[in-house]
Amino acid sequence: MILKTYARVFTNDLEKALRTFQALHGSSPHLRLRFGEWDLVGIGDVFIVAGTDEALAPIRDSYGPFIVDDLDKAQRTIEAEGGHITQPISDVPTGRMLYAKHADGLHVEYVECRPDLIEKWIRGPQRDGKLSSQL
Repeated sequence: MILKTYARVFTNDLEKALRTFQALHGSSPHLRLRFGEWDLVGIGDVFIVAGTDEALAPIRDSYGPFIVDDLDKAQRTIEAEGGHITQPISDVPTGRMLYAKHADGLHVEYVECRPDLIEKWIRGPQRDGKLSSQL
């Protein structure tokens, strides 16, 4: 099951992009980290990926991340529906992830976050009556 979806945006200038999204959301990011050559920032339902054009090239055609409760099940479902995995399950700072091409060619990143992050970013805000875009 998909628990949360992000609209991913790519930029070469993280600070400029972040200032705009902070002003639009009226809040600070709930996630900020460096992963490989990318700076990653989550704010509401927006996921900013910053880096050079060269560093962003391998994922620029992808969507997501879609946060799921069971990454293995998501993989089985994608494959059963005629899709294929383009990057196998691997560990990341927030949990585990994979990239998949759906049967129609859509390229998507799926992430299974650690339980503490699911509680912090999804379940807790839901109990408080907040929308994920208000994080």
